[in-house]
Amino acid sequence: MPALLTQMTALCGIIRASPSATTNRRRRILLNANASTRTGVEGDLITSSISKEPLLLRVARGEQGDRPPVWLMRQAGRYMAEFREYSNKYGFRHRSETPEIAIELSLQPWRAFKPDGVIMFSDILTPLPAIGVEFDVVKGKGPVISNPIRNIDDINALKCLDDPDTSLPFIREILTSLRSEVDGNSTLLGFIGTPWTLAAYSMEGRSDRHLIATKQIMTQNPEILHRYLSHLAEVLTVYVCHQIDCGAQVVQLFDSWAHHLSPQQFAEFSLPYSERVINAVKAKYPQTPVIFHANGGVGKLEIMKESSADVIGLDWSTSMVEARNIFGPDRVLQGNMDPMYLFADEDRIKREVAKNISAAGHGKHILNVGHGVVQGTPEQSVKIFCDAARKASYDSF
Repeated sequence: MPALLTQMTALCGIIRASPSATTNRRRRILLNANASTRTGVEGDLITSSISKEPLLLRVARGEQGDRPPVWLMRQAGRYMAEFREYSNKYGFRHRSETPEIAIELSLQPWRAFKPDGVIMFSDILTPLPAIGVEFDVVKGKGPVISNPIRNIDDINALKCLDDPDTSLPFIREILTSLRSEVDGNSTLLGFIGTPWTLAAYSMEGRSDRHLIATKQIMTQNPEILHRYLSHLAEVLTVYVCHQIDCGAQVVQLFDSWAHHLSPQQFAEFSLPYSERVINAVKAKYPQTPVIFHANGGVGKLEIMKESSADVIGLDWSTSMVEARNIFGPDRVLQGNMDPMYLFADEDRIKREVAKNISAAGHGKHILNVGHGVVQGTPEQSVKIFCDAARKASYDSF
């Protein structure tokens, strides 16, 4: 595997600003947040009334819990009836960029199922318009980018993310309000896509099973791809630092399109640029755990061992037993039940939860599905999944 690229030295400079709330309810939430929190030495919000940090945060830092914490990727989604009341009425960007709606959608699964993590309702493409890459999410097609990045001139025309409070003003209100709402009873997660995944989306211009345009650039003009990945690594470092500054306690990097890469390509075009982001975050916020999740990690686990992330997320096609053998007993792993088991009956769901916990070993594990919750999943199944995790005890395995 090629040596990882050196850690970027320019860390993000964040300009603090407190946006005004859009309703009386949000004003009250923000006032309560200001009254009960203060900014700690590393910029993380510290709630003075909480004597014990939430379970997911502690386990992500490597501490031992008496059970695995649980949350689900895409836990806020169209499988929930109350979510569909919004998705049927508003487009994706309106939902994710309107604080009132994004906060409500983020909290719906927490109120219903009480997972140990609440993740901001947003999208990995959210920072792209701030640097000059516009996108929309078209029903039935997914993300569509009107001006795909294909050459050096396109890259040179991109902006930097100098002031997220100006270019992405909704993020601070969403995260600050969510942190106040969960009030230490759950861990607040922020997230970004990896440089590779965002590069692939924005070079392709849409979802494509073959990534023809991106792979042509990779194989014929790799210097263009490397240049774009470097720019995205800088942008994403600023963006994820901003999320932490706004209250995110754990952040996850989604390498959603890692499955398009061979192990050798992953080692050259994905992991090194993710490491730039992770190392920069760890330098500025050493107490904030970072999760690295690669969709399609099969065949790449030995390479992923090189990651500086605190937690390695596994997709459902990866053997948890194999991963534990490779990463060892002290690395925190996340995952990785096949989300299709959520269509099974209650007994089968409980058995699969127990198998996954047992395979992960006694501790150093965050229970999750190995990919996002699938549309059409019964809500009751998600409740069974979360309840089974909360009732689990390492003493029983």
